[in-house]
Amino acid sequence: MQHRIIVLGAGYTGAMAAGRLARRLHRDDVAITLVNAEPDFVERVRMHQLAAGQELTARPFAEMFAGTGVELRIARVTGVDVDRKTVSVVDADGGGAGTGELEYDTLVYALGSGWDDQGVPGVAEHAHEVASRAGALRLRERLAGLAAGQSVVVVGGGLTGLEAASEIAEARPDLDVTLAARGGLGDWLSPKGRGHVRKVFDGLGITVHEHAAVTAVAADRVTTADGEVIPAAATVWTTGFAVHPIARATALEVGDTGQIVVDASMRSVSHPDVYAVGDAALAMGPGDKPLRMSCASGGPAALLCVDGIAARLTGRKIPRTAVRYFNQCISLGRKEGLIQYVTADDRAVGAALTGRFAARYKELVCKGAAWAVANPTFGLPTRRRRVTSPGVREAARTGSAVQASA
Repeated sequence: MQHRIIVLGAGYTGAMAAGRLARRLHRDDVAITLVNAEPDFVERVRMHQLAAGQELTARPFAEMFAGTGVELRIARVTGVDVDRKTVSVVDADGGGAGTGELEYDTLVYALGSGWDDQGVPGVAEHAHEVASRAGALRLRERLAGLAAGQSVVVVGGGLTGLEAASEIAEARPDLDVTLAARGGLGDWLSPKGRGHVRKVFDGLGITVHEHAAVTAVAADRVTTADGEVIPAAATVWTTGFAVHPIARATALEVGDTGQIVVDASMRSVSHPDVYAVGDAALAMGPGDKPLRMSCASGGPAALLCVDGIAARLTGRKIPRTAVRYFNQCISLGRKEGLIQYVTADDRAVGAALTGRFAARYKELVCKGAAWAVANPTFGLPTRRRRVTSPGVREAARTGSAVQASA
């Protein structure tokens, strides 16, 4: 009987994990199903570009996974029962005909995250987000309808906020673009990095409100904690991400954020037949700090997950590696960028790349991430390993130690 592996979510981490599992394990021994609500891969790191009016390359999953043995199920996940080991789904077209349950032996949970309104009044009703393709397209339509001189306020001074504000200002120099940041502009960056961001923002004509926590959003304005009112014909909310709520509704051990608590191989600490990757996972990195929600964390975490599953099912030694950081890549429009080098635990150091070279560097990173998803088996040996005896499979399911020599 085949070992059933279900991967939930086909973002960067889920799609990469599914493809690599298909390459690592023999098709006669495993049945891999990838469940995703959309039929195309979404380059989430480019959603600010989509919102600003740029066209992105279509990447259908049917083409990406053709010939890999991965079965695609275009459906929305409505629930996970980790005791019965089932996943409830409904076809993504909403018709209901495809509603049903999928049974698994191993589950890879990669449902990711969406925007977080943080409970601020008016955000859900009046603000736009760039955490999803649907949200970016809605913002794109709104921006297209704005006349010269109208105001756009980007709330949030993190990576997404910097990228969204600069992309919109470059694409629409006729608009009045403002960034409202809770802290200082780029205050986590090195002095060189902060200086470059400020220089680019000045050149693009972006107004910056620092130490301005937004406490309310209306259709035509935002209000800060000190009572300042900033006009906004369109508000873009980029203050952070919230994970998909399904994990919190299960018996899985989750953290305060709703992320699934995992070990060094991305395996749930409470249910050993469940793995979590990407934004859905609460994993500890260097310095005993939680890995941040990012592609920089998700890609390496997906590889650790695949290594752990493959090793346990084939009776081989589980690799002992760790996720670490090297840099933060920030696009500041199409012509400018910032590559901020960081320590292993993601703290900025003095070195940074700026200007057009940094913009090209970031573009290569984005293209490389999409290429890695579309070609998840590149560089791996052609040999697909056989799943070992049922006893080893049972050990993998229950969490017993199976550490054969490689």
